[in-house]
Amino acid sequence: MIPSGALKELSRIVGPDHFFLNYEDLLACASDGTKMKFMPDAVVYPADTEEISQILALANMEKFPAIPRGAGTGMSGGALPVNGGLVISMTRLDRILSIDQDNLIARVEPGVITARLQEEVERVGLFYPPDPASFETSTIGGNVAECAGGLRAVKYGVTRDYVLGLTAVLPTGEIINTGVETAKGVAGYDLTRLLVGSEGTLAIITGIILRLITKPAAKKSMVAFFPELSLAVQTVSSIIKQKVVPTTLEFLDRLSIDCVREEMGIEIPVDANAMLLIEVDGDEVLVDGDAEKVKDACLGTGAIRFDVASDKEEVEQLWAARREVSPSLLKLRPGKINEDVVVPRSRLADLVSFLGDLSMRHDLPIPAFGHAGDGNIHVNIMLDKENRDEVERAELAVRELFERVLEMGGTITGEHGVGITKAPYMDMEFTRATLDLMCRLKRAFDPNNILNPGKILTITDD
Repeated sequence: MIPSGALKELSRIVGPDHFFLNYEDLLACASDGTKMKFMPDAVVYPADTEEISQILALANMEKFPAIPRGAGTGMSGGALPVNGGLVISMTRLDRILSIDQDNLIARVEPGVITARLQEEVERVGLFYPPDPASFETSTIGGNVAECAGGLRAVKYGVTRDYVLGLTAVLPTGEIINTGVETAKGVAGYDLTRLLVGSEGTLAIITGIILRLITKPAAKKSMVAFFPELSLAVQTVSSIIKQKVVPTTLEFLDRLSIDCVREEMGIEIPVDANAMLLIEVDGDEVLVDGDAEKVKDACLGTGAIRFDVASDKEEVEQLWAARREVSPSLLKLRPGKINEDVVVPRSRLADLVSFLGDLSMRHDLPIPAFGHAGDGNIHVNIMLDKENRDEVERAELAVRELFERVLEMGGTITGEHGVGITKAPYMDMEFTRATLDLMCRLKRAFDPNNILNPGKILTITDD
């Protein structure tokens, strides 16, 4: 609980119009993309770094939990107030401060919607590549906190590859600046990289300096259908061996295809058991050549149909359907456990084969789709969460999945983060010594464990 005196002080800091205790406003900040619900004790909407500094200094003094929140699209529970406390919504910090065309950087506040930033920089011929599936609603601050990936990661990398510097507030209320505004800079420890992906457990990010690149001159989107999963996976390697690095290289299995069949807007072969969505970009001549290589690779490994999107409308429909795969899977079961595992590309075929066996052993549908170009596959274990037997089988399946992925040299999460959903499995991927070091880092930043407690690590008072 937050002491009554602290509640009055919070109202004073942000103003009564931006401080909420009523049930409806608390409920709006009680859930996220996981659909789990934890009620906070209060919600504030600060306007700037200084207000956040005052809020965290108060939380640290009174020792109540403070939980930063972006758009609430996270898939691992990273913004949930699992111990109650204060939710700090970042939605008012939503300015694009500058787009520097000479130095190819943008300065933004964390509440900027990802799609809005992309649109603004593209208006001046620049490009911000990271594009999580939630890009139309997720915020840059949330993307940084989770180190979001997205469809274009195979060629362009993930959020951390574009963050040059940060302004952040420590749990004790101190304001720090990390990183640089230049192409190079190696002075001191790389605190920027440490904060990117820290899921709001070490500091609250209030300002971000992002690296931009030149907008590609041309792009082509293609779709290929395969009679067998193994052929689609084999094609991924074939494309890379052609010395083509696609902008995106997405994989859908038969269950995923069936769930978005209507949204695809194209005829899908009845014997298609896998699909690849592929895009290449760059110089116009280079794009044409790469598209031909992709076509040869797909047909050479047994694609039963290969199409190039004919116009902008068809391109947008294809990628919109891909982004709808995850929610559409609820046609199969009323609930799901969505795991975003990653394996080396060379082990994709092994992972796909394992998923078929896993589904049969536990008698649960397990559709898979995702970023085949970088080995990041979204494994969805579909279940009825009211059915205790299905829940137990699904939990066993998750642990078996993680064990196999780690045996393959992979990781239990590629872009969703740890949050609360994967925290119980951290000791599967990391040694005790590594986890202890992470705990010591957390204590150094947050001695009273008030900032987003209960996420990633189990921190004790000893």
